[in-house]
Amino acid sequence: MAQQDYYELLGVQKGVSDEELKKAYRKKAVQYHPDKNPGNKEAEEMFKKVSEAYEVIKDPDKRAAYDRYGHAAFQQGGGAGPRGPGSPGGGGFHDPFDIFRDVFGGAGGGGGGGGGIFDEMFGGGGRDSGRDGADLRYDLEITLEEAAKGLEKEISFRKAVTCERCHGNGAEPGSKKVTCPTCKGHGQVRRSGGIITFTQTCPTCGGSGQKIEKPCTACRGEGRTAKTTKLTVRVPAGVETGSRLRSSGNGEAGMAGGQAGDLYIVLSVRDHELFERHGNDLFCEIPIKFTLATIGGALEVPTLFGKASLKIPAGTQSGTTFRLKGKGMPSLRGGAAGDQLVRVHVEVPQSLSPEQRKILEDFARVSGDADEPMSKSFFEKAKKFF
Repeated sequence: MAQQDYYELLGVQKGVSDEELKKAYRKKAVQYHPDKNPGNKEAEEMFKKVSEAYEVIKDPDKRAAYDRYGHAAFQQGGGAGPRGPGSPGGGGFHDPFDIFRDVFGGAGGGGGGGGGIFDEMFGGGGRDSGRDGADLRYDLEITLEEAAKGLEKEISFRKAVTCERCHGNGAEPGSKKVTCPTCKGHGQVRRSGGIITFTQTCPTCGGSGQKIEKPCTACRGEGRTAKTTKLTVRVPAGVETGSRLRSSGNGEAGMAGGQAGDLYIVLSVRDHELFERHGNDLFCEIPIKFTLATIGGALEVPTLFGKASLKIPAGTQSGTTFRLKGKGMPSLRGGAAGDQLVRVHVEVPQSLSPEQRKILEDFARVSGDADEPMSKSFFEKAKKFF
């Protein structure tokens, strides 16, 4: 079977820049990483393929050979010479997890996976130079009234913050950092793969070139400790379930000078006992007396912003819907507010006093209801059944 094109595997075009190539590989590596797809052999195989493709395309000499000869460049008798133990397709192809660690800034080393994928991305294991802090999520439930009017709310959560004892450098006060004995301060180590030499992040110092002489007793050398943090969040009017607010720099602290992550507040709006929300419109149902529906009048109806007067025309039928302009939810993006839709249901009295009954019987007799209890329009449609 023909091998899939390396550029196609990575989703890039020929001539791609190093930065774009790295981004493309990062995306594919996360997608197919075994930690994210446990037991999925196809995903594991794809992870190896995209890693192999990245190893070739990121190297200028290998890329030039591949562009000229294709996969034949790394096969016995190909235009770029015979396969070496470290060449793509050869028996000694490197561990794809080494590339994954290099791209995501993790410590090097052999083996088939090390820590989990989120450890590699957000700071578990090793002390990489300049690693950014992780983004955090906070789920906040609010009422429909709060969503309509906006609010400020104090939230409390735990996160990794810069260690106060060592100020984030990971060293016990009074101690110092020394040159890493493994990489001699270069931050990288080389290893031979046959005719090709590979360079990778130093597994001892994580690329910083330095090693802590005596780790901080408070954070154990990480430079961060867990702490409960309080933050006042401003929720704008018009939000809905699923709306996200971003608080820049309020995620976990970075390591070794890395930037702090962001905090994302994900909102959910609690169901209301009276109103249903449809976009920016609000819907409610209100019962009215049959006398009001018959002779008409006005009544006050509740809204999220107080009371509003609603005119009921004479002869209003049960199920009629009225619209109160601008009494719905405000627009989150500054547009016109929604409307409030009010559906009325005519209530029929279940018990009558003797006086009330006599009055209604007189009305039925005068209006002819006693002889024609159903409406004429319906009777014309249904008379064939009688």
